[in-house]
Amino acid sequence: MIAKDFTSESGHWYTRDGTPRYTITGKNGKTRNTTLRDAREENLVPSVTTVLNVAAKPALTNWLQEQVLLAALTLPKLDKETEQDYIKRIVNDSKQQGRAAADLGTDIHAAVQSFYEGKEYPRHQEHVKAVYKAITAFFGDKIWISERAFSHELGFGGKCDMYTDTVVLDIKTKEFAEGDKIAAYDEHLMQLAAYRVGLGVPSARCGNVFVSRNNPGVVQIIEWSAEDLDRGWLMFMALLNYWQLKNNYE
Repeated sequence: MIAKDFTSESGHWYTRDGTPRYTITGKNGKTRNTTLRDAREENLVPSVTTVLNVAAKPALTNWLQEQVLLAALTLPKLDKETEQDYIKRIVNDSKQQGRAAADLGTDIHAAVQSFYEGKEYPRHQEHVKAVYKAITAFFGDKIWISERAFSHELGFGGKCDMYTDTVVLDIKTKEFAEGDKIAAYDEHLMQLAAYRVGLGVPSARCGNVFVSRNNPGVVQIIEWSAEDLDRGWLMFMALLNYWQLKNNYE
């Protein structure tokens, strides 16, 4: 089943008809993030990203470590500051850098979504124009469906950035320059392989659209081969089975 929704996939749970269930109203009447216990009670399914989180992400781990080291190099220890407080300050500073990058990426992503939905986007116009130009040149002029949520009978859900009946795309933002070689990882492959099955277009072409945060107008597209996507689907199913067994979740 497929449902339309424009909220961020922060809670990572979906109903069986494809409706995002990121939050829930608790017994105290306050809204909170949906938990595994809530999901059991309401027969929800985990998102593709939740399933993928059971696998190690070496590239992300290395990036996080680099942010901590950079923060340590730029933050001198204060007088009378304990080592524990100093470490905590370094870690907090490194997280702020990550949050700033994530916030900018979310803002660019929202502008791209607004464009493809025919809405105004006052910011990041150069980013959006470059994305449209790159996608059109690569895949042709198509009518795209954006931010479509879904649920699959095998027990997973998700929300796709853009797709048609023949192409599924996921948009990523990162810092890079024109001519830089962009690496796509198995987690990107598995995500797209799962999305195309979940959306009911199992033979669709799949690609990652990388948008430069720090160089507006720079975009790279990586398309996965049919063989890669078949492999990605098998890998995703292995992780889904592991997630279900680990959590005793049918």
